[in-house]
Amino acid sequence: MTRTIAASKKVLFIVNKFSGTGYKPAVEGRLLSFCQQAGMEVHIEFTQGRGHATELAMQAATSKNFDVVFAMGGDGTVNEVAKGVVNTQQVMGIIPKGSGNGLARHLGISVDFKKALPYIAATAVIDMDSFTVNNHLSINVSGIGFDGHVAGLFGKNGKRGLINYSRLVLQEFMQYPEFTGEITIDGVLVNEQAFVLAFANSSQFGNNARIAPHASVCDGELDLSFVRKVSFVQAAGFAHKMFTGNLSTSQFVKIIKGKEIKLRFPKPMAFHVDGEAMQPASEFAVKINPGSIRLLIPNNQSKNI
Repeated sequence: MTRTIAASKKVLFIVNKFSGTGYKPAVEGRLLSFCQQAGMEVHIEFTQGRGHATELAMQAATSKNFDVVFAMGGDGTVNEVAKGVVNTQQVMGIIPKGSGNGLARHLGISVDFKKALPYIAATAVIDMDSFTVNNHLSINVSGIGFDGHVAGLFGKNGKRGLINYSRLVLQEFMQYPEFTGEITIDGVLVNEQAFVLAFANSSQFGNNARIAPHASVCDGELDLSFVRKVSFVQAAGFAHKMFTGNLSTSQFVKIIKGKEIKLRFPKPMAFHVDGEAMQPASEFAVKINPGSIRLLIPNNQSKNI
């Protein structure tokens, strides 16, 4: 269900200066200028380290001083702000400034800062699902297997971005094996082998790489995407399907919807939560939390999420 709020409102921007390509001082001026012209009262807070965005968002949700709290940064910043507002009445917004921006792209929020400005004055609010992976909050896409392995290596050399991520994928691809384990979806045992097992709330990791093309953030279910390992000869065709939204037609992919998933593996598995690498684990409990985040969306996107 879509609700509406006033266009003129009191807003807080929680800004991570170090996301993506960094922060330019002119951005602050554009934010203030746009909000002033739109009749909004604006406050800006800069994060000081890991967990600070959650603290700021939680304070805002508790005080009820702001109509919307915007996460301005990458997927990690968005996840941190979500942790502070989940299961509250606080409305959250996203100004994407990261390298992937998966949830923002799914919602139709422009990754171009200037083009995203009108979204700040949007009035449409949805009750978005979130989910947990071993009690870690996730709002976009989390996963076990190769993508978790790569997430653990990505950025350790100080370099991020799509080019460096792609280079890392090619470097690690051959040596990483497929896996299987005891997997139960809503009480039903499934027997699937995978190279990547993605838990998708939205449709994509980021950069329009759609791992679950038909996923919805409001349907009360997760799309579990079991992806088999492809050969280099087949990789180009597979990538084309993923970036054009046709991955569900691939012979290497099986997607199953579910609300509660339990997994057990014979050895600890690499995994990530919204792109953030976690300590490997051999057992997993994954559960949907329907309608748990009030999220501001572009006014023209309410039917496509």
